[in-house]
Amino acid sequence: MNWVSGSDLAAAVSNAGGLGTLGPNAGAKTITADVTLVGERLRDQIRKVKSLTKEPFAVNIAIGPVEFRQYSQRCVEVAIEEKVPAVISSVGSPDVYTKVLRDAGIKVLHAISTVRHARRAEEIGVDAVICEGYEAGGHKGFTELTTFSLVPMVANAVKIPVVAGGGVADARGVLAALALGADGVYMGTRFMVTHESNAHPRIKEAIVRGEDTCTVSIPKEIMLARDLRNLFTQKYLEMKTAGVSPKELNDFLNEHSQYNAQVLGDFEGSEICCGQIAGLITSVVSAADVIQDIVNAMHSGLEGLKHKLIDFL
Repeated sequence: MNWVSGSDLAAAVSNAGGLGTLGPNAGAKTITADVTLVGERLRDQIRKVKSLTKEPFAVNIAIGPVEFRQYSQRCVEVAIEEKVPAVISSVGSPDVYTKVLRDAGIKVLHAISTVRHARRAEEIGVDAVICEGYEAGGHKGFTELTTFSLVPMVANAVKIPVVAGGGVADARGVLAALALGADGVYMGTRFMVTHESNAHPRIKEAIVRGEDTCTVSIPKEIMLARDLRNLFTQKYLEMKTAGVSPKELNDFLNEHSQYNAQVLGDFEGSEICCGQIAGLITSVVSAADVIQDIVNAMHSGLEGLKHKLIDFL
């Protein structure tokens, strides 16, 4: 959701009863290495969200490796200055920013992919952990733990709230996550394919066309990424199998980045991060409709489960 979850989508989700979240490059139309500009772009998006909703929302901050941490540091500073209600931190250790954010009165949800990471996040003081299963889109750990396995393990291991991410697209996924021990769900791909999303129309159309095996995990230097299958993923995996150097792989990633796909609309030659649930998405709808459809289907889903349980017993 790096480039696609801007102020319109975040506000729409919050207004519909969810916790809308701004992506790291929310609303940006160009790539920049200017740390100050990165921060001011985020500030502008935060203020736009505040103008569109009175409900709580979050900012996603990718912590990143030390050599690039000046960007996340600036985003944290802006989040504190703008008094955002919550931050979702990811791609890094929770001990980097949790204390300074919580000291500023900001709730912190941290993305994890193992039980050990969840326990560590709880020790550091995060307010909740987000379990990112192997099904999830975008970047995640190498462990390949699925949501179905990871969520109950983490629920058994920590006392703070647990949020399930990966493999959730509708009421069935929400009910399953709650049954596994989650207290909430974290949805990205389904909201990418909404009217309010900043994703290029060609990217939304490509995901709508996707079927059950339309995504693939690609190994990067320090993590996995789940992407929509296209010429980019085919070429990348061929290069990886051929044993090209890490520098060549990284250069290829930079030349065919999510920016080229999500902003410019290159749906074949660039990276499109999305989850396995892409195969469940059949149309572009509003963010409010996504949430309302889930709410409406929860009751019938529960009744159906009760009947199955009675039959089983």
